Amino acid sequence: MDQDTPLPPGPALPDEPPPAESTFALVFQGAVKRRGLSLERVRSRLADQGIQISLATLSYWQRGRSEPERADSLRAVDALETILELPPGTLRALIGPYRPRGRTAPPGHDLLSSHRVLGENSLAEQILGADFARLNESVSTLSIWETVTIDENRRLSSIAIQQVLRASRDGADRLTAVHTFDSGARAVRTDVRCGVSGEVRFLPELNTVVIDIEFGRKLVRNETVVVDYTVSVEPGDGTDHHYERYTRVRLRDYLLHIYFHPAALPTVSHRYYREYSGADKSYNHRVALDASHTVHAAPGRCAAGIHGIAWEWPE
Repeated sequence: MDQDTPLPPGPALPDEPPPAESTFALVFQGAVKRRGLSLERVRSRLADQGIQISLATLSYWQRGRSEPERADSLRAVDALETILELPPGTLRALIGPYRPRGRTAPPGHDLLSSHRVLGENSLAEQILGADFARLNESVSTLSIWETVTIDENRRLSSIAIQQVLRASRDGADRLTAVHTFDSGARAVRTDVRCGVSGEVRFLPELNTVVIDIEFGRKLVRNETVVVDYTVSVEPGDGTDHHYERYTRVRLRDYLLHIYFHPAALPTVSHRYYREYSGADKSYNHRVALDASHTVHAAPGRCAAGIHGIAWEWPE
């Protein structure tokens, strides 16, 4: 059935408030299911009213990961009550009070850091919507080691990442990672070795995957944790000429290690740094292939910004 086709009317919903044990997530989830709508269709109907809410945000609301708090989100809630044929005020009444974000990461701090490096309205912000402002606000990254594999067709085929994190507050329980593939991606597969694989959202039209990696328990403030995962890619039709890591904070340690297939070796490679998206490279140093057909960058002082390696292919 096309999801725009009107559904037969169901039983009338009571006008009295939902029972006390109901939560915003449960009532929202139940109403979406009862109406037979996908979250994409819900998002589309909100957009028809000029309300832009991302799929990730709707998914988080439905699973209880977050609740609407901002003015635009509350406007969306009012529209959802109409779309989902709920009595006015049903969802609004279930939204809890505003939850402070804690002293170690005040609201907006991470958003400012993100905008400083990625720029406003970056692809990650478009995908995550309102949740972008709170992206990984409960953890800080200490170290990252990542290994990128380039296949014989000059395309990225996998990224293996090991990351050391520290909880910036009690209750930290997950990391959200966003990866975009310049040469395109037909499919992705994830393998989490340290941590617990959570939701994986692949957006082929944006060549992007959003990965939730759970720690398996709630951390206490200043506790450290290691996550280790690999993203394998069925590449698109493009060709890769560089790989970049965006970091909002200074890292204690960063290693970018790139393996090239023996049948597809670059003529020259350079490691570089950019202060923010769109900025010129502040340094651009040549790096040589080693005996294993790899190049690497290990900046001793890994400042916030964009660290990468670029290469040129033979004619």
